[in-house]
Amino acid sequence: MKLSVAIITFNEDRIIEKTLSSVYDIADEIVVIDSFSTDRTVEICQKFSKVKLIQQKFPGFGKQKNFAISQCSGEWILFLDADEIPDETAKKSIQKIANQNHSDFSVFNIAFNNIFLGKSLKYGGWGNLKRERLFRKNAGKYSEDIVHEMFLTEEKIGLLEGKLNHYTYKDIHHHIEKSNKYTTMMAEKMYSRGKKSSVLKIIFSPIYQFIKSYFIRLGFLDGLVGYYAAKTAGFYTFLKYQKLYELHKVKK
Repeated sequence: MKLSVAIITFNEDRIIEKTLSSVYDIADEIVVIDSFSTDRTVEICQKFSKVKLIQQKFPGFGKQKNFAISQCSGEWILFLDADEIPDETAKKSIQKIANQNHSDFSVFNIAFNNIFLGKSLKYGGWGNLKRERLFRKNAGKYSEDIVHEMFLTEEKIGLLEGKLNHYTYKDIHHHIEKSNKYTTMMAEKMYSRGKKSSVLKIIFSPIYQFIKSYFIRLGFLDGLVGYYAAKTAGFYTFLKYQKLYELHKVKK
C-alpha cells in the first residue's frame, strides 16, 4: 500500500465530507480516528469505502495523531486536519512522490492557504506557514503535547508543490468556541512544564501579540479580517495566561 491519509476528528460534519472527497482518488486508505463525535461526522465517514474509522477517547493531539500513524498501512502518510484540503497541484505532487521508487526526502512540508472568515490571509503571521504533512511512515512522529504538538524528525525536509487550503473557522462563534478549548489545553500544557503567569503577562502579552500580528507582521494589509485576526490572537494570549494564572491558584 502506497499512501495512507490520516485524520483525527471530533464534530467535523461542517467540512469532513469535502476533505474526504478531496483525497479519495489519491489515497489507498483513509484512517480516521474519531473522539466520539456527537454530530454527523461518523455517519459521513462511513459513506466512504476507503475510510478505516476507529473511535478512541481523546488523550491530547500529539498522542491521538501518533495513534493514527500506528494504524496506517501505507508506505507514505498524508496527515491532514479535518479542515485542510489540498489543492490540485498539491494532490498531483503527493501522488507523484507516493508512486515513485525513490525520493530525495522522507518528509515534506507544504505551504498553507489559511482561509479565515472567508478571506485568504497573507499577512499577520498567517501567510507564510508551512507544516510537515507528507512523510514516510517511520520517518517521524508527533510530540505528545496535549495541544500545539510538533512533528519530530531527523530527516531532511523537502517542500511539496501546491498548497493546503485551511478552512479555519465556520464563523466567529466557532472561532471563540475553539479558542476557549485550545487555551484551556494550552494552560494545562504550560502548567505541566512549570511555566508561570503573572498580572503583567496577562496585561501586556496580549498587547504585544496584537502589535506583532497587526503591525510588525503587516496584518493590517489583510483589511478588516486582518484586524480581527490580530485582535483574537491577542485575546488567545490573554486567555492562556489568565487560565494558567487561575490554574496555579487552584492547585496551590
